[in-house]
Amino acid sequence: MQIPDRVMPGLLKNVVERLPAKPPAWLLVQTLNQLLKREILLADMSLLAGRLFRVEVADLGLNLFFSASEQRFMVSDVSADVDLCLSANTADFMKMLLRQEDPDTLFFNRRLKIEGDTELGLIVKNLLDSIDWSTIPMMKSLVKQ
Repeated sequence: MQIPDRVMPGLLKNVVERLPAKPPAWLLVQTLNQLLKREILLADMSLLAGRLFRVEVADLGLNLFFSASEQRFMVSDVSADVDLCLSANTADFMKMLLRQEDPDTLFFNRRLKIEGDTELGLIVKNLLDSIDWSTIPMMKSLVKQ
C-alpha cells in the first residue's frame, strides 16, 4: 500500500487537538513495551532511561509524551522540557513504519524533525530504522497491501 503525500484536513486537526493525549500515548507505550518484550525492539534501555520523549504528529496536532526506565517505557505528563522530540506528519510516520521511506531521507528532506539531544536523536532514529515492522501482526496486513 503506497501512502500518499498529504496532510490531514484542518477539521480533523481541530478535533484531535481537543482530545486527551494520554490514550494514544498509552497505546504507543504499550506497543513499544511489547516490542521490547518480544525482542523486536532491541533497545539498550540504559541509553534511554530517565529521558523524556515527545512524538508530535504535526498535521493532527497530536503530542505524545513518554519516558523510559531501565526496563520499560511509561506515559508521561505534558512537559516543555523533553530530551527529544520527533515530529512529522501522519503520512511520513506511516511511510517510515512501512519502510517506504527511511528516517534519514525524511530527516534530510525536512519531513522528520528531530529536536533536542543530538546523540539521543541519532540513537532513536537508528533504533526506529532497525525494527522489522513486518514481524508485527498488525503491521503485516498493512505491508501486504
